[in-house]
Amino acid sequence: MAVEFRVLGGVEACADGHRLDLGPARQQRVLAVLLLEAGQVVTADALVDRVWGEHAPQRARPTLYSYLSRLRNALRTPGQDALIARRSGGYVLTVAATDADLHRFRALSARARATAHAGDEPAAARLFEEALANWQGELCPGMDTPWFNSRREAAQVERLATVLDWSDLQLRRGIHTELVSVLAPLAEDNPLDERLAGQLMLALYRGGRPADALNHYQELRRRLVEELGIDPAPPLRGLHQQILISDPRLAPPARDTAPAPAPATTTQTTTTHPRQLPAPPPLLAGRDSELVGLDKLLAPQGEPHGGTVLIAVICGTGGVGKTSLALRWAHGWQERFPDGQLFADLQGFTLSGEPADPYAVMRGFLEALGADPGSLPATPQAQAALYRSLTAGRRLLIVLDNARDTDQVVPLLPGSPSCTVLITSRHRLPGLAASHGAAQLTLETLDPAEARDLLVRRLGSDRIAAEPGAATELLRHCAGLPIAISVLAARLTTDPMLTLIALAAELREAATPLDALATGEPNGDMRIVFASSYLALDADSARVFRQFAQAPGADIGLPAAASLTGLPLPRLRTRLHRLQAHHLVQERVPGRFTCHDLLRAYALEMTEAVAPAGEAEAALTRVLDHYAHTAYEADRLLLPHRDPLAPATPTDGTRLEEFTDADRATAWFASEHTVLTAAVNHAVRTGHDAQAWRMAWAITTFLARRAWWVDVTAVHSTALAAAVRLGDPAAQAESRRALAWACTETGRFAEAHQELAHALALAERHGDLLSAAHTHLALGWQYEREGDNAAALRHDRSAVEYFTSAGNLPGRARALNAVAWDHTQLGDHEASVRRCQEALVIQRELGDERGRAGTWDTLGYAYHRLGEHARAVDCYQHSLDLNRALGHRYNEAETLVHLSQAHCATEAVESARAALHEALRIYLDIHALNPEVNQVRALLRDLGGPPAPESS
Repeated sequence: MAVEFRVLGGVEACADGHRLDLGPARQQRVLAVLLLEAGQVVTADALVDRVWGEHAPQRARPTLYSYLSRLRNALRTPGQDALIARRSGGYVLTVAATDADLHRFRALSARARATAHAGDEPAAARLFEEALANWQGELCPGMDTPWFNSRREAAQVERLATVLDWSDLQLRRGIHTELVSVLAPLAEDNPLDERLAGQLMLALYRGGRPADALNHYQELRRRLVEELGIDPAPPLRGLHQQILISDPRLAPPARDTAPAPAPATTTQTTTTHPRQLPAPPPLLAGRDSELVGLDKLLAPQGEPHGGTVLIAVICGTGGVGKTSLALRWAHGWQERFPDGQLFADLQGFTLSGEPADPYAVMRGFLEALGADPGSLPATPQAQAALYRSLTAGRRLLIVLDNARDTDQVVPLLPGSPSCTVLITSRHRLPGLAASHGAAQLTLETLDPAEARDLLVRRLGSDRIAAEPGAATELLRHCAGLPIAISVLAARLTTDPMLTLIALAAELREAATPLDALATGEPNGDMRIVFASSYLALDADSARVFRQFAQAPGADIGLPAAASLTGLPLPRLRTRLHRLQAHHLVQERVPGRFTCHDLLRAYALEMTEAVAPAGEAEAALTRVLDHYAHTAYEADRLLLPHRDPLAPATPTDGTRLEEFTDADRATAWFASEHTVLTAAVNHAVRTGHDAQAWRMAWAITTFLARRAWWVDVTAVHSTALAAAVRLGDPAAQAESRRALAWACTETGRFAEAHQELAHALALAERHGDLLSAAHTHLALGWQYEREGDNAAALRHDRSAVEYFTSAGNLPGRARALNAVAWDHTQLGDHEASVRRCQEALVIQRELGDERGRAGTWDTLGYAYHRLGEHARAVDCYQHSLDLNRALGHRYNEAETLVHLSQAHCATEAVESARAALHEALRIYLDIHALNPEVNQVRALLRDLGGPPAPESS
């Protein structure tokens, strides 16, 4: 029995026609947040902030957990699992789009637009009306927090956009009588909306009320002049003139009376499916034939598509509009892909660093498809297999933007013919055509008529007609590149006093070559185009634009940008808004900014040409300090008993981010890890070795907990080279231990031994007791994994001695636990118990829960071997509880195996079997090495019962 939800006009849930009791008002707010974010994980912190706003009580979290528990029970219906589920990092509500009014409204609106684009206007009108029928009142009325208020305002904007699209459609169909009663009240609420005003004026005129239409125009013009100091835009002024002369072109077309086709059925979609497409371009001129071409290239050829994945590549020069074309096509055909749309910028031609790692992109896709980030496979091959499994049989669109080459794309191709892939690249990717049958569409620059059409759409026909010669000259400079036309149009629209003639003169006077971006003709030099916007900036905005070229990653968040520029956030936002208005930076997602690679190249040249000495170096140092010091503080929350680094002082002007708990620190790493790994490489390339090494050190804990061993290897290979140049033996040893850790976890034991041998030699050569202790401990673990327990004991005893000499209590306790484990593996269980008890005393005093988890497991193992099985079970349970709280899934599985053996000893066979099945599930989820998996399978076979599953 499905539960139906309503957030428009009130928050309600109904099952089988009966309203469910959703509890008190704040409990309803919790449900409303999860409904509005349906399918997305919402952290507990975010829920508290959104439900209580700025007035959260001290015990908000316990109250929140109580609300969530009650809601889960309230929404549980016969035959249906709980709709609210706990996920890594937060909570998620799973609901079908058809079961929630707001999501139903959005889905129907999208289908209506796509249907209109396909030419079936009667069916589109019905879909628009069906969508609007869901709107029974404002979003979540009475829920007054900043978050709800902003979402309410955004929802009203969505509704208005849908009404206006429907109204445009009806006017095109010759239907206008019923529009006046709908548009008039909207015009009162939105008195400065010129699109709405134009629709109302046309409906009034066609309804025989031209005087009312003209009066509405005059009232709008008066308000625009008084409140904004501007006149109506050219399209509305043109409509006004047409009404004055009763232009016959305003007459309604013959009303379509043909019977409407039956509405098409579509597969039901749920909001758990990814919707990653960025917003479609507002204007796309001269690409109708290309859109038709894509329709043909990607038209489904039956079910499945002839047994192959449909792949198309849009190729062309930088700035020609490949991404805009791809997004317009993708948005127009969303209904063909009800299971979702994935999008990634592969950064194939960025000037700031290497192209995006396809496996890093794949991990993002896996999370979007529902995989638990904490249990992703360790190796790229296993991740690729999981990706193909999660996409199999699903109707997905995958858009891969700005690809470098075929090798970068191939890992991201799904295996199922139900999927469609759309790629953009400056290269033709002939290898992809040969190996995977990819079709190609080459995007040329706009011809003169198309370029003029785009400029007319941006500026209005009146303005172009008033200065036709200047418009032609401007378009010659743009050389048919849509990005160049957009930059010039932004300059003209943001400065009402600037004329086309004046701008053309500025372009002539600023003419200098931009060799890397030249289009091949003297009048098509992109440097001239960018200079026209750059030279119009105030000094502070120009400086921020230059500094953005120093950002180490593909994008940058506001706090990091504040360090990059040395500006306080209010001033920085003002400068960024100005740069956005000139199309010199983009805010692709809220709070994260990026700069087109062509513009970044120009910014770098401006830095060399006009920036004061030291400006670029200071900006780069500040932003690297921001990442290095913020990452360090975040890691201290993830692993508080890790040996700290020597204190370092950030550069003046660096603004660090602060975190209150480990959850917030983890969330920061999750959003910034791609930039951090890029920053490590960028720091090394620019001679900032110390910051590169500190960033690599700080991100290691996060990467290891995600089992992203490929990334650990990459950052520490770079960090090791930096440490060698710094002449820092302790840093070299630390990176070699990290590399050994990654090697061991991926089964490369010989390489791990080589790294640890180098690390130990460094420590001994320089008399570094602490480094030697850590390396002996790593060697002990390495030998234990290989089954040489005597060698493991030698190294772990050495680690105890070195940690004791260095006065390092957390390390001493860890080493004592390792010695205890070695003892019990060698049969000396009494000695093992003594060492465990000694370690637990230290760990309790330190509050070292990670250490205690391991020690409790060892102690349980020792008691089990001594025949004290009840004590063993109790110890294992302590270890399980701690490992689950810490999210250490490998250790959890290992302890479950030990627990099963204690249960067997007491003949609790069912409990033993349950523990082994849970351990196997975890091992399979995290793609553990074969020996661990095979051991559990063998133990299950010995117990009898149902066969063990082959995969998770």
